[in-house]
Amino acid sequence: MAQSPLSGQSLAVLSALLEARTGQQIASHRSTRVDTVLLPLMRERRIDTLDQLVCAVLDGRDPQLAGRVIDALVNCETSFFRDPHVFDNIVEAVAEVEREGRRARIWSAGCSTGQEPLSLAMMFADRQQTQGRPMPEIVATDVSEAAIARARSGCYTQFEVQRGLPIRQLVRWFEGRPGNEWVARPELLRPISFRQMNLTIDPAPSGQFDLVLCRNVMLYFAPEPKERAFRTLAGAMRDTGLLILGAGETVMGQTDLFQLASVGRGMYRKSDAPDPVSRA
Repeated sequence: MAQSPLSGQSLAVLSALLEARTGQQIASHRSTRVDTVLLPLMRERRIDTLDQLVCAVLDGRDPQLAGRVIDALVNCETSFFRDPHVFDNIVEAVAEVEREGRRARIWSAGCSTGQEPLSLAMMFADRQQTQGRPMPEIVATDVSEAAIARARSGCYTQFEVQRGLPIRQLVRWFEGRPGNEWVARPELLRPISFRQMNLTIDPAPSGQFDLVLCRNVMLYFAPEPKERAFRTLAGAMRDTGLLILGAGETVMGQTDLFQLASVGRGMYRKSDAPDPVSRA
């Protein structure tokens, strides 16, 4: 099937659908890739053009089609142990929580297909074995139903495991399957609780978190949904909690709920909470 052009009207419909369902926008640099990401779905449904796909979504006769389109449009770019220095900071932050006599709680918000929470689980499982430290509780959420299903399965392609996963960790924590697939061992998945969640409209997971990772998610939100998402994150954090954003993200000019913390690059504290350094 040859890729077909997308009319401006159909692009507007897809943009409105994506923002209504997820709070995300189709940025200008991503609009040229819409046809590429939707082509597999069109082949599956035997739809010839992108405009026909939009018409099929609008007529509502296939109630699952809109969700499938959203899953395709959501950016699920991720990798294992992405930005290694972030994980060093996380270890230090968790150690601080443990010095207070508590088991740390971590929320991976926008976990995509699960590489981030699995990286956390591997890192802390190694620490548990060598130091006898407790495994933090890890909660992982994403707006995409398909991404969460993949994360729960713990199943990855050869290409995916080659992106950031050291061979020692691959051999220890994954089992090879036919077709160049690798599946995470049950004991690695067990500490992680996965659930589908829209950061802009759904309530946060219950309880208070010491660390919230929300990396490269806010980039795609319009201002109003972004502020709602920040409120959700802030409400789910302890007063001593820390928020970790992506390398290209900041709270400056985005929200008054957070400000830069002094404990690590890209780490933020709630504006009404004391800086972690002053607690030491």
